Amino acid sequence: MLRRSTLLALIVAFAALWMVGGWFAAGPLERETSFEVEPGESLIQVAQNLDRVGAVDNATIFRVRARLLGGTDPIQAGRFLLPKGASERTLLDIVQGGKIVRRFVTIPEGMPSIMVRDRLMAMPGLTGNIPIPKEGSILPDTYEISPGDSRAAVISRMQAAMDRTLAELWAERSASTIVKTPQEAVNLAAIVEKETGKAEERHQVAGLYTNRLRIGMRLQADPTVIYPITKGQPLGRRIRKSELRDDNGYNTYARAGLPKGPITNPGKASIEAVLNPAKTDYIYFVADGTGGHVFARTLPEHNANVARWYALRRARGEM
Repeated sequence: MLRRSTLLALIVAFAALWMVGGWFAAGPLERETSFEVEPGESLIQVAQNLDRVGAVDNATIFRVRARLLGGTDPIQAGRFLLPKGASERTLLDIVQGGKIVRRFVTIPEGMPSIMVRDRLMAMPGLTGNIPIPKEGSILPDTYEISPGDSRAAVISRMQAAMDRTLAELWAERSASTIVKTPQEAVNLAAIVEKETGKAEERHQVAGLYTNRLRIGMRLQADPTVIYPITKGQPLGRRIRKSELRDDNGYNTYARAGLPKGPITNPGKASIEAVLNPAKTDYIYFVADGTGGHVFARTLPEHNANVARWYALRRARGEM
């Protein structure tokens, strides 16, 4: 019969073997997994989150092993890739100083500033509150960000990118452009951005609006009616007749010329189109049902195009 001391020694040895073996053994994670650590998270919180994503079998046991067998380096904030079957030792090494996955935020062309702010405020890992940026001041693009970056600093980088891009494009502008200042270019480019979703139409639409401005014809762009109502977010209904008459400085149905400010953040391609518009005789256009437009030189031609568009909408049950 084993002596009590021998039995105790065996139990201790078995516990030590279990503790150390479990630290180095392959873990339960079934596939490579992205894992987020927020700034200021403790080892307890990280252990719980590792348990939640299936990277460890037990958060408490992982935490005990990490305290006894792991390093003393602090937990790092960021987004990490956890390998399939990563051991507990590997997991701790990763969150204490493993390579952080690069993080990006994308601002699509034509995203208004109110939605830019919403996107940044919803991103974990960034710090600080921000007001809505000035409309038209953000260059739509993809930006790399790091955990702990302030949202104000991210906005400043986006605005600096717009300033640089606008200066470069302005220096290369065509003599045929109608705009007289970089700000006017942004104002008109924002309308072009909102009016067409097809890249190949940008220069054509810019040329059409250039013609209208040149002859004093109203731009009559629906997005300029919607902007003062929603600040760029979807209206969710048809425009009212009273809104078409509302002379608020943006509405291009109410008066000729450009709106008093941009109605969104235009992309580089739309700015370039306004500064180098297509040479065209078109002054009318209407949707063609495919996401693009059909263009016209005369009002009778335009009316015929509108009639076809309405017939298509009625056939679709939209009218």
